[in-house]
Order: sequence, then structure tokens, then C-alpha cells
Amino acid sequence: MSDWKNNFIKLETVRGWLFDIYPSGPHEMTVWVIAENGERVKLVDNFTHRIYVSGKFSDLKSLTEKIRDSRSVAGCRFVKKYADLMDVSEKKVLEIDVNDYRGASFLAGKILRLGGYEKFRLHNVDVPISQAYLYERDAFPLAHVIVVDSGKNLCYDILDSVESVDYDVPPFRSMWLNVDIKKEGVLQRFTDKIDSASLDFGNKTIVISEGTEEDKILGLVETVKKEDADLIFTHGGDSFIFPYLTYRAFVNGVLNRFILSRENIPLKTRKSRGRTFFSYGRVYHKAPTRRLYGRVHIDVDNTFIYTSCGLEGLIEVSRTCRVPLHRSARVSIGSIMSSLQLYTAWKDDILIPWKKREPESFKSAWELLVADRGGFVFEPKLGFHTDVVEVDFTSMFPMLMLTRNISAETVLCKCCPNSELRVPELGYNICEKRRGIVPKTLDLLLAKRLKYKGLMREATDERDRHVCNMRQAALKWILVTCFGYLGYRNARFGKVDAHIAVCAFARDALLKTAKMAEEHGFEVIHGIVDSLWLKKPKASPKEVAEFCIEVSNIISVPLNVEGKYRWIVFLPSKVLESVPVLNRYYGVFENGKIKLRGIEARRGDTPHFIAEAQVEMIKKLAKSVDFEDFLVRISSALNVLREYAAKLVSKQVSIQDLLVAKRLSKSPSDYSHDVFQAIAAKQLEKAGFEVSAGQTVRYLIVDSKSKTVKNRVSVAELLKPKTRYDAQKYLDMLISAGETLLEVFGYTKDKIRREVLFHQKQVMLN
Repeated sequence: MSDWKNNFIKLETVRGWLFDIYPSGPHEMTVWVIAENGERVKLVDNFTHRIYVSGKFSDLKSLTEKIRDSRSVAGCRFVKKYADLMDVSEKKVLEIDVNDYRGASFLAGKILRLGGYEKFRLHNVDVPISQAYLYERDAFPLAHVIVVDSGKNLCYDILDSVESVDYDVPPFRSMWLNVDIKKEGVLQRFTDKIDSASLDFGNKTIVISEGTEEDKILGLVETVKKEDADLIFTHGGDSFIFPYLTYRAFVNGVLNRFILSRENIPLKTRKSRGRTFFSYGRVYHKAPTRRLYGRVHIDVDNTFIYTSCGLEGLIEVSRTCRVPLHRSARVSIGSIMSSLQLYTAWKDDILIPWKKREPESFKSAWELLVADRGGFVFEPKLGFHTDVVEVDFTSMFPMLMLTRNISAETVLCKCCPNSELRVPELGYNICEKRRGIVPKTLDLLLAKRLKYKGLMREATDERDRHVCNMRQAALKWILVTCFGYLGYRNARFGKVDAHIAVCAFARDALLKTAKMAEEHGFEVIHGIVDSLWLKKPKASPKEVAEFCIEVSNIISVPLNVEGKYRWIVFLPSKVLESVPVLNRYYGVFENGKIKLRGIEARRGDTPHFIAEAQVEMIKKLAKSVDFEDFLVRISSALNVLREYAAKLVSKQVSIQDLLVAKRLSKSPSDYSHDVFQAIAAKQLEKAGFEVSAGQTVRYLIVDSKSKTVKNRVSVAELLKPKTRYDAQKYLDMLISAGETLLEVFGYTKDKIRREVLFHQKQVMLN
């Protein structure tokens, strides 16, 4: 009995929500749980990161002898896994326990060199360690769990499901951190001292402004510790606030005491300037992450998901795709989506390639011509139209990938050369024996989004409707990304042939739908990839609904009615007035809702004043019931333009409403022409700011024709209260916005300018 008592291990049980997860040692993961009783509990679990090596068995046996005594290796053994996506059976591979997860890439590189870069392939090397832990434990962030701690390992009883749409989130304690600085110059700098720090909890605000700067820093630390927030929100925490505070702590000799985490880990200074990257034709910049431990820092200026879909959307993608909350707040949508694919592969014993080398299949010149075509479009019929209905396919590309089983390993698979499922036009075979990783991933995302949209329709409470909307919107972004990643060269489970196959199915679907529409008496006014604008006088809602149901059944992708327009205007190119532009129009639905695409009011670089004027013009036109009425109301729209022009000329416009925001496509010094954004960026650099490609600069046009280049614009951060703007340049932009709407009706820029300026002269004479 005494031996039994001595060997008995006391078990600690915690019931709550998984909150934060991160490595805290070579074979150790720290897990924070928000317990149901309100406690924040820290637990530690044993976890060994493993990498895998595939190749000839004889080469692998030889490799074990060479690395067995390496300090990086804790152990190794042979196991059976799917070493390649295209494999139909498991193979023996070498499983290696890594002593320190941070050295996994170094060890992998060493193994590649030992094999002459030809004998071995490495797998699971760079899977983020926290995500690998979640995959292995089959858990997910913010899951409702019972955790049993034996003292050596944690055991999870998941009370929740990643498939659930009706889950509870823990009662977070949140705060907003703001810092006021005693600026010694125009711009705030690290050398400026702290004036005060404030912590806003919603129902109360704590301001720390007394004493020396050291007192303020330590007062901030003490307040954060006392209030014990789970979530700390900032504006610019990654890019400025945290680096600034750590620098001030260093200057005051209290860097080791500057602790904002729940762990006793000081916030570190980093020299990293962030990351600039290119995606979908645009350059982006992301500030480096400032990580807290046991708490989650969300910089609302450095997070796409939170900005677009709020905390509810952030929680949804974190849970669904198994990405820790702090990481999902910062990484790209593609990285979040990839995590769900990695988990799917992990659970199916499919190894994740370290350096992907899946080649595109050989194609003749004719095959390239047929294959590389993208989505199908019908050019819009320019001008004014009534009796137009817009229909679009719901999540068309994801649905095609799901229903057609399109994935890297299923398109042109070796096991089903005689498959009956073929890609239109190309004839590629698609696997019939196994379901691909991509369709498995999409099944969950599409099913959850459909449920959320159903709950939105049924919700009677506005708060519930908002929550469901934010969650489905976050999933929509994941679904939008999945198609692009299918053809992305660095995607783990991407393949160009699969990407091409989706485009071929989409073209086929749109052409079939257009043909069916014409058979039902509709005229195709416009079509682009997954949407059609159909015209039929006196078409009843029932007739349109029945058409959509018929198409949905044949195409196997839901076709829905976006709405019926009271009228819609398709616009020409700004360069060639007779050439239509695919996504440039404005119109008003029968319910009065206005829809805009491709015009100034939709552009992020349009000054607020110009965008507002254009929207007000459209609101005047929106009251039209037919073409004749529309032509009559053009004069009212021009009156709006005159009113806004009068404000410009009389200098009654706030300079904040005239700021232009432009994203830098390159570093300031790399611009060969003196474009406005380059001038503004160079002004920032001269003032001491670090400026990189992908960042957005805001500026006011001061004198667009100045012979002194630097005087043409003034960057927003250097604006003075009495700075004057270039009224003529902004007037040109205003008239151009009016021309965008009315040129198709004969109102050119010159004609609009004459009418506007004539009116201005009449006002001045009176």
C-alpha cells in the first residue's frame, strides 16, 4: 500500500478554454487556459518536434548512422507515412526527434548536404511549432476543454467541436493601450520622452502620468499586471508603440523589468523593419510581430482579419484553421488557410514537404493556349440599362474544387488514367479513388459558412446577426484565397494543373449558364467569371428564381439572385471611350441600394472629398425611374458638382478630407520619376522615418506644378494647420469624377468644366 501511495501522481484538472500556446523549452510547450471559474491557468506539456526524411531505404539506413550522435537529434526510428502527395501507399521514412525545434531547419540543411541534395527529401521541417502541437493533440485555439495535468503530460478532453457554429467564447478581459509623447519636433521619435500612458478598459480608463519616465514605465507594467488583461489592443503597437516603449525602458535602465506578458519575460527590442512582399499584383508591408506570452497583443493597424471582420472573425478563423490567436491576428489569409490544409494532411499521415518541387506537367504550345485562359467574361454593353437582374454563383471556385474533387494530388493522378471525371477542354483525368486534401479542407469551410448565413436569416437579435455575419465574412476570405493558393508556386498543396482545371470548369459553367439564360429569353448584358447580368423586360421574380434553381441543379454550384436593378450604367475605359471595362459600373437596385464598382468612390486612393461628391451625384441620379427621368436628373447631379467645386475654390474644405493615400510599390529611392507618393515618402525619410515598399503614404497636393519638386505635395505627418492646397488640381480631380459617371451620356471633361466654371463666374458676378 505504501508503494502505491508513493507512486501515486496527483492529477490536476482544469475546465475552460485554450487561450495561448507557445514553446518554452526544447521539449516543452506552455499552455494557458482561461478557466470557467475565472482563473488564468498556466500548464506545461512535453512535446517533441519531429521531422521526416524520405528516400531509398538503404540511403536512409546509412543516414541514421551519421546523425544518431548529433547534438540536434534526440532519437530516430523508421515509420510508415505517405511521403508524397501523389503516393497511393505508405512508405518507410525516417522519423527524427529534434532536440530543439529552433534548430530543425539547420538539421534539415545538414541532411540535404549529406545526401548531395539529391538522395533525400525533408518533411514537416518548418511547420510552426504551436500549430504542430495543436495538430498532434487534435485541439484548436479557444476550444472548450477539460485539461488533465499528470505532472508530465497534458491530456485533453475536447468539449467543443471545430465544426460548431454555436460555440461560447471565454469572458475576455480586454484593454486598449495608448501612449502620449512629448514631441520635441514635428514627428514623434524614440528620443522623445513619455508624456503619459493610458489603459482603456471600456468602463474605466487609467492614466499614468505622474513621476519620472521610469515611474511611468513601471507604473504601466504594474497596472497591466494588476488588471491582468487577456487581450491588449493598440494602434501601431508592432510598428511603433512597443519598440518605442522598450527603447525608453532601455534608456531608463529598466528594460529587464519592462514586462507586459503574464510570463516573467521582458518585452525585447528588435531591429527588424518588417517584411515587404508581393501578392496579386500589389506590394504589401507588414510590421514585425511584438509577441506577448500568456496575453495576446492585437495591433489593429497590422491585422487584416480583425480590421475586416472584428474579434469574432478573428476567433472564427483561429478555431477553424487551428492557428493560435496571436498568429492569426498577423499572418496572411493564405497562411491561415494553409494551416487547415496542413492539419488535414497531418491527420491523414501525409508528410508536408519542406522544399516543394512538384513540377507542372509538360504542355504543348496548343495546350498552353487552351489551358492558360483564366475565367470567362462577356464584355458589358455600354450605357444605361433597365430590367437587369444580377445573378452570381455562391463561392463558385471553392464549390467547383469541392464537387469536382480538384486538388494537387487528384488532377492528372496516376491511379485513375481512365477516370470518367474529366476537365473540360483539356481532358485531364481527376482521381476517383480518393478525396483530395483541398476538397476535404473546403468541405468544412463551405459547410460552416452556409450555416452562418442561415443563422443570419433566422436571427431576431441584432447582436447575434452581427456575430454570424463577422464569422461568415472571415470564412469567405479564406475561401477566396484557396483558389489563388492552388496555383501559387510555394503553396504546400498547390499545383498549376489543378489551378488550370478550376478555371476550365468555371468557364464551362458560365458558358452553360449563359446559354440556358438565352434559352429562357434573357439577354446577357455582362458576365465576369462567376456573375451574369441578364436583361428581360417584365421578368417576374418567380421566373428568375426558377431559372437559378435549374442552373444550380445542372452546374452543382448554387446560383443566387444578387438583385434586380432599377437601372445600371456600364462605363467605358478612361483611355478609349468606346471600349468597355469589365468591372466599372454604377447602378441602383429596386430597393434603393446603390452598387458601385471601379469608379473613384471605390478607390482607396481617392480623397474623401472627391469620393463623397461622386456618391452624392449618384444619389441624385438614383431617384430616376427610367432613362428619360435619368437624363432630366443629370442637371441635379451637376449641381452637386458645382456645390463641391464652390467649396474647393473658396477654400472651405478641410485638408484632412483632401489627403491622398497611395501604397508604395518600391522603396522611395528606387522611384525614377517624381510621382507624388515618392515625393511624400522622401519627405518622411528626411524627417527620420523608416519607409519601405508596401507601406501607404498620405499626402496633400500643395502645388502640383511647382518647379521645386519637394514643394508639390506635403506628407500628412508634416502638415501644418495653415498649409494651403492646390485648388485647381483638386478641381480637376472633381471634374474627372463627374466625367466618369456622365461621359457615356455625352458629358466630357471639357463640357463639365465649362458648366461648372460658368456657374462659378455667375456666382462671383452676383
